[in-house]
Amino acid sequence: MPPIRSRNSRKPPPAGFEDIEDTLLEYANKMRDAQNASHEGKKKHETTWPIFQISHARSRYVYDLYYEREAISKQLYDWLLKNGYADANLIAKWKKQGYEKLCCLRCVQTKETNFSGTCICRVPKASLRREDGEGGGDGAGAGIQCRLSKRKQRTKYLKKEKAYARGAKRNKLFEL
Repeated sequence: MPPIRSRNSRKPPPAGFEDIEDTLLEYANKMRDAQNASHEGKKKHETTWPIFQISHARSRYVYDLYYEREAISKQLYDWLLKNGYADANLIAKWKKQGYEKLCCLRCVQTKETNFSGTCICRVPKASLRREDGEGGGDGAGAGIQCRLSKRKQRTKYLKKEKAYARGAKRNKLFEL
């Protein structure tokens, strides 16, 4: 039988953890509050948004400490990833070109979206335009639309129309 692991048998954190422990505890408290928050009046997918935001912020904090500021050691960074303080898969995507501003891993999974699109965080800012003019909006991202996704949707629609038209022509030939 494999050995049973408990909190007592876990390795102690490497040196430097005490410096960032307070911030990580704040993120843990925010996460607990987000999980225990009321879900009444919200859509099913809206209930997970705060959890994704906190997870992203915590992972970005660890990523910035190691890669940007170089404030923590390699041993501490590996220990944080191993013990679930940051999302290792998300950080691996951030290291790739074009994925630097990725908010979560669901954004790159095209199977969960209509028209096989991607999230707004994957679209370069140069390709974005506002629907309501130059002004603000009521919230973060309100009124922002991606020209690329609209173009993709239009192209798919036109392809379907052409395929339908070809099928209709074939049917007319067989009717004669």
